[in-house]
Amino acid sequence: MVKQTGKGRYGEVWMGKWREEKVAVKVFFATEEASWLKETEIYETVLLRHENILGFIAADIKCTGTLTELYLITDYHEHGSLYDYLKSTPLDPKAMLNLAYSSASGLCHLHMEIFGTQVKPAIAHRDLKSKNILVKKDGTCCIADLGLAVKWFSDKNGVDVPPKKLVGTKRYMAPEVLDKRLNRNRFQSYLMADMYSFGLILWEVARRCVSEGIVDKYQLPYHDLLPTDPSCKDMWEIVCRKKLRPALLSRWRSDECLRQMEKLMTQCWAHDPASRLTALQVKKTLAKMMESRDITI
Repeated sequence: MVKQTGKGRYGEVWMGKWREEKVAVKVFFATEEASWLKETEIYETVLLRHENILGFIAADIKCTGTLTELYLITDYHEHGSLYDYLKSTPLDPKAMLNLAYSSASGLCHLHMEIFGTQVKPAIAHRDLKSKNILVKKDGTCCIADLGLAVKWFSDKNGVDVPPKKLVGTKRYMAPEVLDKRLNRNRFQSYLMADMYSFGLILWEVARRCVSEGIVDKYQLPYHDLLPTDPSCKDMWEIVCRKKLRPALLSRWRSDECLRQMEKLMTQCWAHDPASRLTALQVKKTLAKMMESRDITI
């Protein structure tokens, strides 16, 4: 273990060394064994490996007399989370599209069921936010923090979801999660809730893209409408009752790339889950935007 790089509700994150390579080590409190088991199980899913999903290395339990530590060891990305990266880095359209496309690509792989000699179940993330996406050295992203994710095999009826009703980060919760309308027995409901959160992430990324020499400072979604740590009631009031969404910037209208990004985000955060785009639709749209700018994928 070299140095601590972060702290969360489940434990700590460290940068470690393994065979002279840097690795990230998520250390769970002993009381969070269920979270550790769940995240390990998701990372060990058949065919989950993908360049835009955080690379899993190992999981381990270390007992030092009185103390039990639960380790989850993954690839290390020094840029940290998309949240950290956006706070310090203004983007040009190419950088913006790289971040958006690679995130959509990872989410698309997660959401997809793959059939073959082995079957990869469809997986819903359930806590998608800019703090749970990491930025790699080449300016692309990978999806991380799969501790709340749920799997679904189409040959099984129903969804294997733990009974806890509200999960995720309040600020990123879809309207149907906030007003408890989410159909817990239909897997598609969880995928569409992810897409709402993804729309908010696209908004965060687009704000940091320079157009006409202007760039807006990083903000969290709904920063101007909510307290720093909003309650579910605060969120419900804004998102469900008033049906408000993050403010769209006027400068986006005069930039073709940002205009298309605005259209994408609004289609993702539609109030009605059935009206939202799927991860595959978002990925294909972003791929077309990149091709029209000769950006290699």
